[in-house]
Amino acid sequence: MSAAAKAAPAETTLQIGQAYGGGYFTGIVRDPDTGLEYRIITTGAEHELVGEWGEYGVRIEGVDSFTNSRANTEAMAASGSELAQKVLALNIDGHSDWAIPARDAEELQYRHFKPTTDSNYCWGRDGDNPNSVPVGKLYTEEFPVQTTVPGFRAGEPEAFKPRAYWSSTQRSANDAFDMTFGGGYQSDYAKITELRVRPVRSELIQ
Repeated sequence: MSAAAKAAPAETTLQIGQAYGGGYFTGIVRDPDTGLEYRIITTGAEHELVGEWGEYGVRIEGVDSFTNSRANTEAMAASGSELAQKVLALNIDGHSDWAIPARDAEELQYRHFKPTTDSNYCWGRDGDNPNSVPVGKLYTEEFPVQTTVPGFRAGEPEAFKPRAYWSSTQRSANDAFDMTFGGGYQSDYAKITELRVRPVRSELIQ
């Protein structure tokens, strides 16, 4: 990745899918407690990992944020999650602050990098994202559409698999939130299930 791609451009010129900060600019989330806004950067597909979220039946403290991916992942790792520990060990283009995306950061990954032309599930609260900028609305069968970002469409090198990916946000002692990239279904899986992860990092927007 070029030095130009790593440099922080003006926010008005940073486009979804642009190579930046060790990955690709994915969107913005706002911390609901502080009001601070963070740009989300997603790794390339070569850095995907697969594993169990954590121990089934154990409720972990500090992993309930819908926006703070890093805090969630650090708490997961401290509890013994091997998957979280592997993500925290990543160093990509000099950046070592990677994390398993929190639920609302992961929603941005699907909204902007949807790999397929499949209809969306639009079940329950799929797509509801009060912490994104702009706020995410409920999905319809037609929206989001397949991404137009080069490299992220199905069959291309950076594309998400049409499968379930973990978020770092805990649902209960038994389950954690996930996103299915085959149709945008936001649900939860048993923590002992092996799912994929596409790490992210966050940068405070000054």
